[in-house]
Amino acid sequence: MLEDRYLVWRLRQGRREALRRIYDRYKDDLLRLAVSLSNETTMAEDVVQDVFVAFIGSVDRFRLTGSLKGYLATCVANRVRNANRDRRRHQHVGLDAARQIVAQSKRPDQWVICSEELERVAGALALLSDEQREVIALRLQGALKFREIAAFQGVPIKTALSRYRCGLGKLRSMLNGEVT
Repeated sequence: MLEDRYLVWRLRQGRREALRRIYDRYKDDLLRLAVSLSNETTMAEDVVQDVFVAFIGSVDRFRLTGSLKGYLATCVANRVRNANRDRRRHQHVGLDAARQIVAQSKRPDQWVICSEELERVAGALALLSDEQREVIALRLQGALKFREIAAFQGVPIKTALSRYRCGLGKLRSMLNGEVT
């Protein structure tokens, strides 16, 4: 966290290598988070890029009070949430068509190892409610604490914990207990 504060300070001084270090440090985790929440690689890449562009644009006003990774992960989750909401407004797909879309989705090799197990997990995640998928992704991919997730979702901590526990239970059920 001290290094993050130093990098933000260096970025304010106009040092490009500071931005490069921040980007290299967090881009993979943020992309995995965005893919987990959206189940769409192209949108996830756009969201991560937009978050970094917005971060650069506001770095002079930015005050780091916690984890930089947590802040960026929250920004990614917010943007994915907004993009998902916009996408649902403009696209109505039946459940059968949604399953087919999820089954056909592919991930580029540079971001995720394309394997049958990852596709099964991604497909199962896509079948969870938005709230459960969001809690699981923020916890596992974003490394946020439950109190941060609860604040982000605007719910009590126990609700966030319950969504996490129920979501994992559903994943285990869908994947025949193969998820640990």
